[in-house]
Amino acid sequence: MTNLLDLFSQIEREFENLYIENLELRREIETLNDRLADGQTVEGADLAKGALKTKASHSTSQLSQKLKTTYKASTSKPRSNSCHARVGGTRNFSVTSWELWGGDSWIVSSFKATTSRAVCQLVREYVGHRDGIWDLSVSRTQPVVLGTASADHSAMLWSIETGKCLLKYAGHQGSVNSIKFHPTEQMALTASGDQTAHIWRYMVQLPTPQPVADISTPCEDDVDSSDKDEADGEAEGPSDCPSLRVATTTLRSHQGVVIAADWLVGGKQAVTASWDRAANLYDVETAELVHSLTGHDQELTHCCTHPTQRLVVTSSRDTTFRLWDFRDPSIHSVNVFQGHTDTVTSAVFTVGDNVVSGSDDRTVKVWDLKNMRSPIATIRTDSAVNRISVSVTQKIIALPHDNRQVRLFDMAGVRLARLPQSNRTGHRRMVCCSAWCEDNTSCNLFTCGFDRQAIGWNINIPALLQEK
Repeated sequence: MTNLLDLFSQIEREFENLYIENLELRREIETLNDRLADGQTVEGADLAKGALKTKASHSTSQLSQKLKTTYKASTSKPRSNSCHARVGGTRNFSVTSWELWGGDSWIVSSFKATTSRAVCQLVREYVGHRDGIWDLSVSRTQPVVLGTASADHSAMLWSIETGKCLLKYAGHQGSVNSIKFHPTEQMALTASGDQTAHIWRYMVQLPTPQPVADISTPCEDDVDSSDKDEADGEAEGPSDCPSLRVATTTLRSHQGVVIAADWLVGGKQAVTASWDRAANLYDVETAELVHSLTGHDQELTHCCTHPTQRLVVTSSRDTTFRLWDFRDPSIHSVNVFQGHTDTVTSAVFTVGDNVVSGSDDRTVKVWDLKNMRSPIATIRTDSAVNRISVSVTQKIIALPHDNRQVRLFDMAGVRLARLPQSNRTGHRRMVCCSAWCEDNTSCNLFTCGFDRQAIGWNINIPALLQEK
């Protein structure tokens, strides 16, 4: 607790400094926007005047990483919300208009003369966890439900249409760091700070959907985003939500926090990633360890499996991610991807032959599995990137950021939109994860964060792509 308080004090001091810089930057951005709207050109020297101080930004990123580490390793009673509710205070330190693309070339991605026609609608908020939500995913079988994994030691299943909690899994003794659904059965796989992964079966009945209010907001609407006071205080959670405490299968053998887990194609095997620097491949039916995947130099942060092939990608704090190939039973090859300069927070497959990686170095890189020497596209942002997701059909990348923003990009690195974020709309704390569900008519994108809520969005994808 003392260490947390020290970290919060440092963050508050950083916020004070960045807030002052932010005010000055806003004035300069308004001036530049006016000049652009009048058809004037903007020279690189003018843009350089408003450059963010990278040392201060990097310092904040490091403090954020320390907070993530502290909470994901939690195996005792969750910290008092009165402490971590102070993160961010009343300061908005994100300056999302400036993006450095290397050298002396600056690109100001939000300098647009017209407002985007694309509409991003916040459809529903899923509230009930008592601590930050690290991960979420959508089930692949009927009934389709939303799953969330939280630092409050629980995972919850939600009705997408009504926001009602359908089931609470409380079998872990530590922070629940990830959740993934079985490809064909009503089973969930959760990873935890208690050094285990659990497989548990669920049976839920969906309630009757309620009409959805129209609260659409333009994606590019740059609202002055100040923190919303947590007036509701301590979330007590859904009182009528049934609880499950016993796992069907427990996967053991890690010597550290299990940070993520996923099903291999077919669902007969599962892979886990841990802070003990190893990823383990298990037989689901017997819970036996099949392979231990070693080679990373530091703690693992994420793992992901290919939707149709026996491929696994693991991410690490050693600034790399590794591709493990199990397609040939006799040969288990591994390829190392180097290109980031800080922790790789996640790397995910697309349906084709691409991998997309996100990092605390504030970049997202798109890679071709057939040519892994260098990325085919690089997205540079102003904040650390957490667990990303890529839509199946249109391959739109959803980037959740430490600075509470969620941005959408295409595979070529072109920014499509930023989800609305203000004191009334969007996340009020760090956004930890995103997950697409294009088959759902009401919500096709979900995000979750340290504000203890998940949000369901409706993204008008045709309008989004037309805006390109």
